[in-house]
Amino acid sequence: MDNKIKSFFEFINGKTIALCGIGGSNLPLIRLFGKYGARVLACDKREREALGENAELAEQYGASLRLGEDYLSDLGADIIFRTPGMKFYMDELNSARENGVYVTSEMEVFFDLCPCKIIAVTGSDGKTTTTTVISEILKAKGYKVHLGGNIGRPLLPDIESISPEDVAVVELSSFQLISMRKSPDIAVVTNLAPNHLDIHKDMQEYIDSKKNIVLHQNAFGKAVLNLDNDISCSFRDDVRGRMYLFSRRSEVTNGAYMSEDGTIYMNEYGKKTEIMKASEIKIPGLHNIENYLAAISAVWGMADAETIRNVAMNFGGVEHRAELVRVLDGVRYYNDAIGTSPTRTVKGMLSLFDQKIILIAGGYDKHIPYDDMGKVVPETVKTLILFGATADKIEAATKAAPSYAQGNPVIIRVESMEEAVKAARENASDGDIVAMSPASASFDMYKNFAEKGLHFKRIVNEME
Repeated sequence: MDNKIKSFFEFINGKTIALCGIGGSNLPLIRLFGKYGARVLACDKREREALGENAELAEQYGASLRLGEDYLSDLGADIIFRTPGMKFYMDELNSARENGVYVTSEMEVFFDLCPCKIIAVTGSDGKTTTTTVISEILKAKGYKVHLGGNIGRPLLPDIESISPEDVAVVELSSFQLISMRKSPDIAVVTNLAPNHLDIHKDMQEYIDSKKNIVLHQNAFGKAVLNLDNDISCSFRDDVRGRMYLFSRRSEVTNGAYMSEDGTIYMNEYGKKTEIMKASEIKIPGLHNIENYLAAISAVWGMADAETIRNVAMNFGGVEHRAELVRVLDGVRYYNDAIGTSPTRTVKGMLSLFDQKIILIAGGYDKHIPYDDMGKVVPETVKTLILFGATADKIEAATKAAPSYAQGNPVIIRVESMEEAVKAARENASDGDIVAMSPASASFDMYKNFAEKGLHFKRIVNEME
């Protein structure tokens, strides 16, 4: 075992560790910390009934439970692991720091202890697909890859089995990055647009959080930035190591780009290599071309053009991302539950087809504007079906668009996913496309976007 890892486990022996949030990502940590002699408190704002099986599992793994509204009061903990969704500067955490408690996170500790190269991806859109593509390319090249982070799997529980020759490929959210003071060996920023303003105090805090992915690199680090996105590109002033830019619109001198004829090249210090035609990428959409450009820039030097092309031609995408669920009565139904922001829906489902679609949208309000999406909807959507907390905002932005007219699009308001799918079917005919892409988070009615996507898929697959 690596000496740093060994020292950490010796450090936590006999200490009380509070894990905030009793979910799938923290359950493996209970067992890990308990194995090395720590007393673990599993803390959650929800009551036992709402936690269901997870509460029982936490206790089976050796944790004591702290539940309810006052779950962070008088913990008596030596170390607190905050969950990424918690506001970093909330009063309870500030008070804990002032009283000498270590406040950290699973990802921070993983970065401190990881013995292998780390490639990390952040951005407002495209994080999961880019992270997964990088992982697929490296696996195809023969690397042992540890894939995790915001993509849904904690990596710290695997720390004992990670070797220096492996590669960790990590998706990072702004909530994870806000307290990071160590950057990955290779940092990728797909793009940045307003997001999560319900949690961050303002847009600048959101941007500053994301910037931590490059801010703490040294001269041997590698930063991959999106030339076509002003905010991502602005990070170039803070890059201390090698900088790679990627672009779908312009040729770059160091990084991957797409030429006017649709050919993807990698240019590195004056040496240009043709990778493939953009049309060879199996997963559709201009945004996925950008995701591949980011991934190519990240893995270049570790993987060759042939490996990259083979993955691109065969990788079918990630669940809940422009996922074809079913064709029924000539109508194609797509699940794009990952469309949790207006920019993601615009660059995703609203850019994929040469015909107007039937769009199901709406959900939890993250306090971000819908003006830009509203301008696009009349050009790309023939029937707009809305429900959830952001329905009013999306409808207002659509009606404010210069190209909007009565019936362009038809706007239908419903109260549930069942009603939305029913309305979509009633308004669809042979050859139509129905897409569920919320342009919003899902927390108003669901635990997360995946639960929403699975609900949509179940309803669509049960139609007769």
